[in-house]
Amino acid sequence: MSRKIIVLDTTLRDGEQVPGAKLNVQQKIEIAQQLKRLQVDIIEAGFPASSAGDFQAVQEIVRSVGDTVSITALARAVKSDIEAVYESIKLAQNPLIHIVLGTSNIHVEKKFNRSKEAILQMGVDAVKFAKTLLPHVQYSTEDASRSDFEYLWSTIEAVVKAGATMINVPDTVGYAVPEEFGDMIRRLNDRLKNLDDRVVLSVHCHNDLGLATANTLCAVRNGADKIECTMNGLGERAGNAALEEVVMALKVRENAYQCYTGIQTSELLRTSRLVSHLTGLDVQVNKAITGDNAFAHSSGIHQDGLLKDKQVYEVMSPEDVGADSMELILTARSGRHAFKNAVEKMGFDTRDAEDFEKLFGQFLALADAKKEVYDHDVFYLVTSHRTIAPSSTRLYELASFQVISNDQHPTAAVELRMGAETLKGSAVGDGPIDALYSVIKSLAGLDVQLKDYKINSLSRGKEAVGRVNIRLEYQGKTYSGRAMDTDIIKASAHAFLNGINAALLDSAQN
Repeated sequence: MSRKIIVLDTTLRDGEQVPGAKLNVQQKIEIAQQLKRLQVDIIEAGFPASSAGDFQAVQEIVRSVGDTVSITALARAVKSDIEAVYESIKLAQNPLIHIVLGTSNIHVEKKFNRSKEAILQMGVDAVKFAKTLLPHVQYSTEDASRSDFEYLWSTIEAVVKAGATMINVPDTVGYAVPEEFGDMIRRLNDRLKNLDDRVVLSVHCHNDLGLATANTLCAVRNGADKIECTMNGLGERAGNAALEEVVMALKVRENAYQCYTGIQTSELLRTSRLVSHLTGLDVQVNKAITGDNAFAHSSGIHQDGLLKDKQVYEVMSPEDVGADSMELILTARSGRHAFKNAVEKMGFDTRDAEDFEKLFGQFLALADAKKEVYDHDVFYLVTSHRTIAPSSTRLYELASFQVISNDQHPTAAVELRMGAETLKGSAVGDGPIDALYSVIKSLAGLDVQLKDYKINSLSRGKEAVGRVNIRLEYQGKTYSGRAMDTDIIKASAHAFLNGINAALLDSAQN
């Protein structure tokens, strides 16, 4: 009999820990709303005890989607962390406290410098306290794949008796291999079902050896009823198991695994693109499921086979993951109805009439400049518009600019606005972008360092939209800035300013 696998998405917690992937509150809400459309079972919204900003973000996510999606957040096994999680998620319809504590010898001895008995008791006490606040508590045995099995089981047994309703077994450093990990999950599952068959067994796999998806699937085959993943495999170091890969493997090979998820797979590509856009982290072109080449065929032999029958070289169709076989083309003459239909087709809400009119005005400006507007253009237009976070903090706006490029003295002149204040300046650089960024940096008065600069074409044609992603370092932290325009110099200026504004917003919140 086919069983339902619970899917927890931790893009907003573990995924956001990638250097440079920091998201503001509005961006997190945008992703959470898309995860709701994707129909994930649980959203891990953050680590509330880490900062006031993260605490606020978790609360806002609860208000936005917590009426229909279970919300959890991470806590260390200490009272103050657990209280922070409770206060931030308590208004959700189905809140879950997630506690993490290491069980491997290296964590117990090196990280905590305490005895195994003391760490086990620490976990039990944390669960007992959490149970006084909420009925649902997940306990994660950090670094489980490098733990002594009997001590790992003793910990699980003790916290289940203390009231834990979910046990999560993480391969925290991506050390496990499928055969070994699957066998461990099988043994734990047998004991756990005998102890209390109501407790859910879960896994959380990292990708340091490129085995996160394989380990997750092996765990499912051996009894795990819940998986923790991120979109695009984002996460610490080499990342986590990619949600889209695990979900589609279970769907395409349902006969082999005898399992299914509640994920709306037609939303996968849309979710992947949104996360990529907001974090500024590109998806590799040959990425399984959501890469640009995932359904592209260039070999003559492959093309011949596909023309005869798609199943010759495709195990799933583009439509299964939300990739359209026909692309919509809009122009300035398409009108509000056609544009609204295109936006809604991508899953975005258009019920706010005032907001839609502003968006439509931006579409007309883009259509006048570009002539033909494609799906990619519409997607990035909407996401760029929707993720400008309203804030009382005074932020910089680009009023005007001029860039002169030559092999002698590339020069840029810029005018910025901050509220009613206008700032003007000019600078010479090693090239046009260097000159542009030098003057913006000087006017902003922030000692920021450019760490990364990328430009991509989003669509075809001579008026193609360019997307610029930059990463800045300010006071030891990394911030991303993104912008799109048919003028790549203008997009570059906006991206740099967006990075500076992100740093200002973060400073204001902390």
